[in-house]
Amino acid sequence: MPTLAPTTPPPSPTLIPTLAITPENAFAILLKAREFDVKVAETDPDSGSNSSDDVSVDALEFGPKDDTQRELFFAIRDLNDDELLDLVALIFVGRGDFTLGEWHAARQAAADIGRAKTPRYVTDIPLVSDYLEDGLSQFNLTLQNYLDLH
Repeated sequence: MPTLAPTTPPPSPTLIPTLAITPENAFAILLKAREFDVKVAETDPDSGSNSSDDVSVDALEFGPKDDTQRELFFAIRDLNDDELLDLVALIFVGRGDFTLGEWHAARQAAADIGRAKTPRYVTDIPLVSDYLEDGLSQFNLTLQNYLDLH
């Protein structure tokens, strides 16, 4: 009678933490961040041209009067404390700074930034929308599913 080799137990699945930020708020910020991510710094702030003359290139630039950056900043600022911690922790997880199993540590690192500095911190991260999307995917939340529902 052949003996069976002992099998190693399957790895225990990482428990998915409960998010304080709603998927709707997270994806709204992600989409606004995506709009902002594609913009570049102003190249000619004193051009004086209009959008029909410059093929609307100014729409792809941000500057002191950029509505997209301001809207993103205020959307982040308007989150409550727990939502804000989750947002930054999602970015950290998506960027690979922490794993989902280190969620508590990611939230603590987010708290270390401080509420007042967080909106600027987030808006200054290049490609923040990609990191946020990757972090949300760790929670089985996808942008495509969100868009399909809305």
